[in-house]
Amino acid sequence: MADNSLATTELIIQTMGEVALENRKYFSELDGVVGDGDFGNSLATGFEAVTVAKWDDLNRTDPGTFLKDVAQTFMGNVGGVTGSIWGTAFLRAGIKAGDKQELTTEDVLAMIRFAIEGMKKRGKSDLGDKTLLDAFIPATDEFEKIVQNGGTTLDALKGAAEVARQKTEEIKPWVAKRGRASYTGERSCNTYDAGSIAVAIMAERLVDVWEANS
Repeated sequence: MADNSLATTELIIQTMGEVALENRKYFSELDGVVGDGDFGNSLATGFEAVTVAKWDDLNRTDPGTFLKDVAQTFMGNVGGVTGSIWGTAFLRAGIKAGDKQELTTEDVLAMIRFAIEGMKKRGKSDLGDKTLLDAFIPATDEFEKIVQNGGTTLDALKGAAEVARQKTEEIKPWVAKRGRASYTGERSCNTYDAGSIAVAIMAERLVDVWEANS
């Protein structure tokens, strides 16, 4: 694994970007069942700007500054809900990191929690609304629990990925309460939430990357 926090942060963003670009069509197809079908394209457009077009120009003074630049780049290239929600997550994580050069696991968890609170406010959503938060929050809880019980980062990532995947299935029967899918009412039952699926796949890919670099 990368031996400093900035390099690790870069690796995480690159990994998320790879998932977004590889699954552009798949995520849009999932979103198109009861939504407007633009999630995959929007997510890929944002990450393409960050990890390809503007990658070499991002400010790498420290992990926090880097994440704030990622946020601005993402939001500057993607409008709508996707740009706002994901951009807010990166921005809030960067703000919480401050100007620290090295981040502890506790720092990272605080960054994620701060990002989640921003996503809740920006999307006016919470657990139970059938959004990506229904995978992201429980996965974060599992990550924290494993770390607190003495597990390694890899152990925690594996646990988080498993929980995220489980949640994509658990929320499938639910009625969507936010986003375009919420307008379809009962039609949103027994459909996957594209955002939650994206979270699960990104978590699973991070496990693979961590194992390969450990």
